[in-house]
Amino acid sequence: MSHLSPPHRPGQGTSIDIHLTADYAARALREDARNGLTAEPKWLAPKWFYDARGSELFEEITRLPEYYPTRAEREILDARSGEIAELTGAHTLVELGSGSSEKTRLLLDGLRDHGTLTTFVPLDVSESALREAAAAINTDYPSLTVHGVVGDFTEHLDKLPGEAPRVVAFLGGTIGNLLPDERADFYKSIRDVLEPGEWLLLGTDLVKDPATLVAAYDDSAGVTAEFNRNVLRVLNRQLGADFDVDSFSHRAIWDPENEWIEMHLRADRAMKVLIPEIGLEVDFAEGEELSTEVSAKFHRHGVEAELDKAGFTNGAWWTDSEERFALSLWQAV
Repeated sequence: MSHLSPPHRPGQGTSIDIHLTADYAARALREDARNGLTAEPKWLAPKWFYDARGSELFEEITRLPEYYPTRAEREILDARSGEIAELTGAHTLVELGSGSSEKTRLLLDGLRDHGTLTTFVPLDVSESALREAAAAINTDYPSLTVHGVVGDFTEHLDKLPGEAPRVVAFLGGTIGNLLPDERADFYKSIRDVLEPGEWLLLGTDLVKDPATLVAAYDDSAGVTAEFNRNVLRVLNRQLGADFDVDSFSHRAIWDPENEWIEMHLRADRAMKVLIPEIGLEVDFAEGEELSTEVSAKFHRHGVEAELDKAGFTNGAWWTDSEERFALSLWQAV
């Protein structure tokens, strides 16, 4: 770990802590590519969608008429940020993910206007994205200390600074990308770093009719398809792979048993892919599918059971006006 700037008082600028080695992302990508592309069935982790182009595509997805989660969560935050501030009295807001979005600012406004918030701690695996987000927030909220942490939310939660009481925000329904055992580990890791009485603010997409769900992940403009294929472009650029990206078709499938959306890439023809950086040659049969994302959807009773088991009690549960998405507040016990 290295401090890139010294500790400071509120309003004195930003600091960034780095908890990853310089080649962390490169090593993790090589490991995931080898493990996933030699598995049966093949898979790649969804975090590799998000290079600069992937992030642009996802921002475009959030504006699509079919993609309701962003608008639904924003509606809840717009209505409830003041209430969140009243309930938590938080001195520190920790956000796992981007710290410069409109949703983040709604939350910051509510906490700041309540008069207790002193520190904002965004955590992101991308140093460049984190620096940009932290600088933007510092400019627009000069009374706050902004303390960015470069880290992976599955590994580095014990590094989070901030004065108690803290509220850790995990928004956007990203929790759905974790499988049940992974969610249990994640919730436990959050509970382990919080003191009793501190808070987790969680965004969860809710189970609804399959047509609405599939459309959100397979839009008519084809933006999500390009986003899905972008993971292959990342491997081509960073690992020297020779995927013929246009020979893979996007698929979004609702699994009613597991209550999640699966995103796949289907090989339109048989092909052999070389990945020089990891010394791997991968064969795809025509019609073979590569899994790139699972996005679980939730019922309230299921969320409550998982958080109760991890050592939290429910402080509040809110949905948007159409009950498509939930934002819930959990207190460590």
